[in-house]
Amino acid sequence: MKADPFAQVKLLDVCELDSRALQLRHRRAHLPQAAVVAELQASKKTTDDAVRDARVTRDDLERVQKKADADVEAVKTRRRRDQERMDSGAISSAKDLERMQHELATLDRRISVLEDEELEVMEQLEEAQATVTRLEAELAEVTEKLAVAVDSVDVETSKIDAELAAVAEERAPALEGIPADLLALYDRLSAKLGVGAAELRARRCGGCNLQLDPAEISRIRGLAADEVVRCEECSRILVRTAESGL
Repeated sequence: MKADPFAQVKLLDVCELDSRALQLRHRRAHLPQAAVVAELQASKKTTDDAVRDARVTRDDLERVQKKADADVEAVKTRRRRDQERMDSGAISSAKDLERMQHELATLDRRISVLEDEELEVMEQLEEAQATVTRLEAELAEVTEKLAVAVDSVDVETSKIDAELAAVAEERAPALEGIPADLLALYDRLSAKLGVGAAELRARRCGGCNLQLDPAEISRIRGLAADEVVRCEECSRILVRTAESGL
């Protein structure tokens, strides 16, 4: 391929803009703030799950406590009724009185057991509610931090996007005067290599940064100025300038 030497040199301006765009896109894809967001999102999910589980445990214990309260009240009601029967004199038989007294003692023991169980459930419920409260506070904190981090990413992304837009505006006039076939080759190489051309400077390719061997330098030196040269190592278009060392 042949192209006007001036057009080849202009390609270096396009390379510089494309390199800036690549760096900007890399920055946008690897924002430190994005890593913070990812970490906080993972933390929020873990805390969300923990809050959900803690609430389920608390709600289960609330149901158990209501049942325990009902069981205690039912036995107390029965004892109260039996005691009232005894106190009213409705039971005259000594045998029946003895049986009733035995039943009251049994009910007293049952009430004691149920109240112990009720107290244990209350303590468990108190601990469960404390866990829910603590985890909800942690969730609120991580949610707030996540919102701040997301805002930070949005701000930084907007800045980078503005810089990319500015580079794109500069690129359009930089393309003027570059032949279509040369630009098409450059674009194909850029799609594979990031940037499709580089300056040959001090006998070194500015793309792969490898020094050309003397035989290749001699070959390039003998080419016409409008001949498009390619790097043997990276295949980029090598643009010759006064600094090429030829």
